[in-house]
Amino acid sequence: MKSLREKRFEQKKVEILKSAASAFRKKGFHGTSMDEISDRLLMTKGSLYYYFKNKEDLLYACHDYSLNRLLQTIGEIEKDGTSLEERLHRLIVNHVRHLIDELHASAMTIELNGLSPDLRTKLINKRDRYEREFRKIIQEGMEKGIFEKGDPKLVTFAIMGALNWIARWYSPEGVAKSERIGEVFSDFFIRGLLKKILSAESA
Repeated sequence: MKSLREKRFEQKKVEILKSAASAFRKKGFHGTSMDEISDRLLMTKGSLYYYFKNKEDLLYACHDYSLNRLLQTIGEIEKDGTSLEERLHRLIVNHVRHLIDELHASAMTIELNGLSPDLRTKLINKRDRYEREFRKIIQEGMEKGIFEKGDPKLVTFAIMGALNWIARWYSPEGVAKSERIGEVFSDFFIRGLLKKILSAESA
């Protein structure tokens, strides 16, 4: 069990990640300095370096935090015993909510070019693991005749690509919020996967 000091340390790190992700979204990774991030948080740069040793470390932590949260959620969803449609629905809604609300629509879409090859490989492996878990639900649905037959890998890429592209057009000032966007995207994709079954039922 973590001590109060450890919990506060982790909470502060997440606060820094959210501020950094917001700055990266506006100016890009290379266009954002550690000074700007520390100013946003009303911290000295020395205090910022207490939590993250450099900007590369901060970029890695943004991606790693996002992927860990997504993997945690997908693990919980796989164990809850709900239908495949409901699991896919929850995955899509959660992905959108995390993308928009957790790290300001940027962390999962920031380019990895600023990272060393070793760190980049670690994140790619973790991202691939998430995509594989996502794909398993779609593949199972196809195999059981619940979803329309197709290439589960390509379908997964199509869904993930559309979800991650939200970061390119989403505006916090807009009317649509994360929950609504997630519901619309989920309804669109799941209806597409269930198309044959829905058509047969209505015939």
